[in-house]
Amino acid sequence: MHELWGIGMRVDNEQTYLDLLADVMANGEKRGDRTGVGTLSVFGRQARYSIQPFPAVTTKRLFFRGVKEELLWMLAGGTNVRPLQERGVHIWDHWADEDGELGPVYGAQWRKWPGPVPEEGFYDQVSALVHSIQESPESRRHMLSAWNVSDLWLMRLAPCHVLAQFHVRQGRFLDCQMYQRSADLFLGVPFNIAQYALLTSMLAQVTGYEPGDLIHTMGDAHIYLNHLTQVDEQLSRTPCTPPELWLAPEVTRIDDYTVNDIWLQDYECWPKIEAPVAV
Repeated sequence: MHELWGIGMRVDNEQTYLDLLADVMANGEKRGDRTGVGTLSVFGRQARYSIQPFPAVTTKRLFFRGVKEELLWMLAGGTNVRPLQERGVHIWDHWADEDGELGPVYGAQWRKWPGPVPEEGFYDQVSALVHSIQESPESRRHMLSAWNVSDLWLMRLAPCHVLAQFHVRQGRFLDCQMYQRSADLFLGVPFNIAQYALLTSMLAQVTGYEPGDLIHTMGDAHIYLNHLTQVDEQLSRTPCTPPELWLAPEVTRIDDYTVNDIWLQDYECWPKIEAPVAV
């Protein structure tokens, strides 16, 4: 029998996520939080997902267009919400200032991490990551970080998914382990799982590997108190057959992907479950 959360082994992707929801519903501690909504929370969980087939939830509709739009925006170094809004993606609206600015959030840290002397330029983590995977596949330094302590005070929202490490396994597969300090299990985590599975798939394609596994390590894993009814509804649903991810095979550079190069094939799912965002 599989162990809970699939540590070190392959399990059914969606059931792994549903088991995590059920665990927090049963064992979570009621806690206050920054938003004032309150949560059921546990600390320290890990889940392992196979990236093929793609780990998109099917017990409610995943906003996959938003997943790929936001990821491409971050990969382009984006920190202003206007380009997302123009594409009908409003996931950052609550935190942006009147000019649409968010401060040096993910895109800035991924592509323009400040150097020790500002006038001497920035460090492009994504380009360095691609080069590292290609040139030193057995390295233990395939890292991507968004938690820049010196910039936190400038960010409208501190990063939730803060660190990813990539690993070439058996000379064939590219795996990713992502650490998330704060994990909103109902609304945010399905989005986070899909986004890092997508990022790993894109990196695998441009570096010559196959997508492997996504290991999702969480600090505070929680369900907001105004999401409990919605979680009960989701847990009552039977998962559908998982979809497959399609990436345009001609793309060979991480910066060349467009939204039309990324699609979910045969995505069947239950209807969307509405829930408020805690701000």
